[in-house]
This record gives sequence, structure tokens and C-alpha cells, in this order.
Amino acid sequence: MDFNYNDQDQNQVINVEQLKQAEKENNSRLTRRFISGILIGVLVSSLVISGVALFLVYSGRKDSPALTAGSSDLITDELMLKIQSLESVIDNYYYKTEVDKQAEADGIYKGLMDSLGDPYTVYYTESELEEMMNDTKGIYFGIGAYVSYDSTLKMARISGVMPGSPAEQAKLCIDDIIYEVDNESTQGLSLDEVVSRIKGEAGTKVHLTLVRTGEADNIEVDVIRAQIEVPTVSTEVYDDNIGYIKISEFDDVTYNQFVEGMTELRSKDIKGLIIDLRSNPGGNLSTVCDIARELLPEGLIVYTEDRDGKRENYTCDGTKQIDIPVVVLVNQYSASASEILSGAIKDYKLGKLVGKTTYGKGIVQRIFDLRDGTAVKITVSSYFTPNGINIHGVGIEPDVEVDFDSEAYAEDKTDTQLDKGIEVMKDLLDK
Repeated sequence: MDFNYNDQDQNQVINVEQLKQAEKENNSRLTRRFISGILIGVLVSSLVISGVALFLVYSGRKDSPALTAGSSDLITDELMLKIQSLESVIDNYYYKTEVDKQAEADGIYKGLMDSLGDPYTVYYTESELEEMMNDTKGIYFGIGAYVSYDSTLKMARISGVMPGSPAEQAKLCIDDIIYEVDNESTQGLSLDEVVSRIKGEAGTKVHLTLVRTGEADNIEVDVIRAQIEVPTVSTEVYDDNIGYIKISEFDDVTYNQFVEGMTELRSKDIKGLIIDLRSNPGGNLSTVCDIARELLPEGLIVYTEDRDGKRENYTCDGTKQIDIPVVVLVNQYSASASEILSGAIKDYKLGKLVGKTTYGKGIVQRIFDLRDGTAVKITVSSYFTPNGINIHGVGIEPDVEVDFDSEAYAEDKTDTQLDKGIEVMKDLLDK
């Protein structure tokens, strides 16, 4: 329950007129602070972007639109007065005298992005931007778990656990709902905000409160953070010369790792290839397109359309089309770039998809450098599979549906989806 202090109980009414009087001495300071902050955080359109610093899903385009100054319906005298009034209330009445002014400004910028109602559109502080850029290089400090956003519950879930990671040692499980981080609720937080709270310096501890299917009580667990060097590609060879390659995400390092993995598998004379994209949250569009060019026939890989209908095609010349049967493993956490690859393979009838319907993230984000060490990530377009299908909110249905039996896996590492994938591959090899 919230306890609200009402000044009317003391025969006082705090209103804007009184605040004007109280803040006269502070107005100049407030105006300087907030006008500069709002111009950076709100009037993004007034900044000239020298180039797009990075794309999370979308990194193939070399040009970036010039963001030119113009009139704003948002920045008005009324807005500035209200901001000053709120600041005065904080300065004069908030029960703590030490207030982080940078955190206040960051809250304004984050709130503006949150107002769009898009969980993928966010504002990055300097430290958050640095962390995100390190992630795309395949190195970060955290617990070694993949986290996705459950759009139904509007909360974060564990979607994968890296072998040998702190998350595995702490016995985190796929599908665990992250209810609290360090005893603070995650409800209402974006995926990026949850992830940023879980991450931290190597050797430090994060306390997670998890909701786990089949457990009556919440799971309370401490996880010690570590430097995680993400092995984005791993390989194996099964009986009957069935090659297996797992891609955990599409980072800057992934393409070279994929090529090395495929070279190793080919040297062992594989007759079929299983590509495991389960719990792959996506990554760079340029990376997934480069990998697709190692597999697909000549034609479209994917295309995007922005709000004005401008289309951009990403194509393959077909010179490296794979010549052996393919099976792709997917699940409900295979998202974004992993859906681009699996969707193209399905559209070209190049292989069979096995597992569960994918996540359904058919939109593209772009990161704009605000030239002060911060950035905003904004959804800029939708993407479509070669057959013109936008899978956003729908996902891609597998050709063969099979559940993952987590209890069997916990007991003896039986992977029901992989076993079915091998079975489907053997059928393809027998034809």
C-alpha cells in the first residue's frame, strides 16, 4: 500500500502558482539543465547523425538518414513549466536531500521511449550502450543465461543456459520467469532493463527470484557473475554421418565461427546437417545474411519495409547452396535473426523445421548515436521472408512439432527435440 501525504490535512494546498514563487531562485538553473536535457533526449530529430553506430538486428545499410532540425509539438512553454514544477516539488519536498540529477534526466529520456509502448525501443545511457556494444562482440559480464521477453506476461524469462556458466551452476532452468532481481520487481521493465540489472562486474553477486512451473514457491537463488565469452557456434557429428551445428546468437564473431564449424563438419564427410537455432534470440542482420549465403539458393534472403513503404532487399547469389539434407531445430525462443534464417530455409523448401513455433519478432531495430555517449534504439521497419510473410506476433510453424521434455533432460540429458530432428534427418537420408 502507498502512503500519500496530503497537504490539505494541514490546510495547505500546493499548486503551480505557489511553485512558481518557490522556484524563482532556481529557474535559471532548472531551465539550463532541462532544456539541454530535453534537446538531447526529446528532440532527436534536431541532431545530425554522422552515421549509424550499430544495429542490433539490422546492420547492412551503409547510409543513415539525416535528422534535421524542425518544429516540435512536444517542446512547449507548458511542458517546460511542468518539468520545472516537478523539479521544484522534488527539490523542496522529496524526503531525501541527495538526488541524482543525472538519473532524473535519464528517467525523462527513458520515459519518452517507453511512451511509445514498444518493448524494443529504448534509450541507452553511456554505460548501457557500452555493455550492449560489448555484447555484440560476443563478450560480456553476467551469468551466462539467455533472456527473452514474454509478451503475454510482460515479464522476462530464461530462454537458454550456457554450458559451464554461472547460470548452469546455479541450476537456472529454461522457462523460469524472472520475477525479481535483487529483491526488486521486474514487472513493467523492458527486456533491456531486466538484462542490465542482471549484468554486473565479474565476481559480484545477483539475487534472482524465479517463478518455476511445477514449483509451489518462488525459487530464490544467488548467482555469481563472471566474464562470459559467448561460444556462439558449436558442432558435433552423430551416427550415420549426421552433422550438427548450434548457433546460439548472431554476433560479430558468429560468421567466422560458422564457417570454421562447417569446414570441420565437411572434413568428416557429413551426409546431412542439423542446424540448431533453439533459444537463439537473434542479433545482427548482416551476420545472419552472411551465414544464409553459405546455405541458400540464388534469390531473396529477407526484405524490409519502413513506415513509408521503402523496401530494401537482402539477397544471395546461390554459389554456395548446400547440397545435403537440412533439418532446423527451433523453439518458442528462436527469435528475430534466427527466424530470418529458418524462415528462408522453409520458404525455399531447403530443409525441415522441427520443434515449436518460433517467437515471432518480425521487426527491425536501429541504433542512433546521440553524439554524447548515449543512444536510442528504435524500431524502424518490418521484415519479410522470401515469400513475403511477416511473422511478427505469429512466428514460424515447424514442419514437425515436438515439445521439449525438460524433466527428461534434467534427469539424463534426453533431448526430445534433437532426437526427433535426428529421426527426421534419417528419413531424409533414406529417400
